[in-house]
Amino acid sequence: MTAIQQVLWELRMDYIGHPYYVSGNAILHALGQHLDPETHAAVSASHGVFVPGQFGTFPEEHTQSGIRPYLGSGLPDVEAYDDLFLQREAMHPWLLDTRARDALNTHDLRVQGGHPALAHETIMGRREDQRKQQQTTKWYVHAYLHADDPAVLPLGEDVLEGLQFGGKRNYGYGEVQLKDTQMVDLDELDYSRLEGAETYLIELVTPFVLASEYPEANDRTIPWWWAENRDDLRLRQEKILEQREVFRLETVDHGQVVKYLGDRPVETAKNGLQRVGSHSRYGFGELRLKPLGEQYQESEK
Repeated sequence: MTAIQQVLWELRMDYIGHPYYVSGNAILHALGQHLDPETHAAVSASHGVFVPGQFGTFPEEHTQSGIRPYLGSGLPDVEAYDDLFLQREAMHPWLLDTRARDALNTHDLRVQGGHPALAHETIMGRREDQRKQQQTTKWYVHAYLHADDPAVLPLGEDVLEGLQFGGKRNYGYGEVQLKDTQMVDLDELDYSRLEGAETYLIELVTPFVLASEYPEANDRTIPWWWAENRDDLRLRQEKILEQREVFRLETVDHGQVVKYLGDRPVETAKNGLQRVGSHSRYGFGELRLKPLGEQYQESEK
């Protein structure tokens, strides 16, 4: 059994930290205050993706369909591989087009003591002739955990409750409340959409680490099963903070898409969920595999 534990936290206070996500390192650091050292060492965490609690519709590749109120504020059932990524895309394509989706998918910024903070809720004004004068969007953090020892998971709600992420925690920033959690057995998921395709793409959900200043971290090359080479990719500098010391990372930026040259798509998909490369325990190197339809393959000829 290869299982992951999905976790959804509701932001209760503004967050000061990485503007794109809560790093897996920050999540592990927060969990470490509630776990014994042996259990903590066995747990790996994904990056936490910010999710707006808004009306949305399930994407075509999802096993569920239809419009749901506040789709981002809960964890839908997971039956197939693609279901895992509903709340892992920063652009959140499930948000309704009939609403101001670009505005609703943007954090409000509030400067506190000279520090820009991502607001824990977005408040939008409305016309005076409308019944309610404002609309509030709450923000959530979606992440998942996994461990080599299957006995470690699931972590209890007492462990996942009352955590804080980011900076200025002594002043109350970054406080979250556990909203939902569920276990998913990766071996029991439906991977049929991945089977039988001739061409696949890989989307980098989180940055892939090429080089690290962290002691004894192995520098990595571009995986052989990526069609692109290093010169074709957009790079990003990232950091890991540990014991007040900063270690710089050179990464391939997240959001990029590369062609897959391997011949074991299902196995690669599972590995991508557990992440690949250096610092995968801290959320780097998460990948999503996508099959290509016949129309795209024709255009490539």
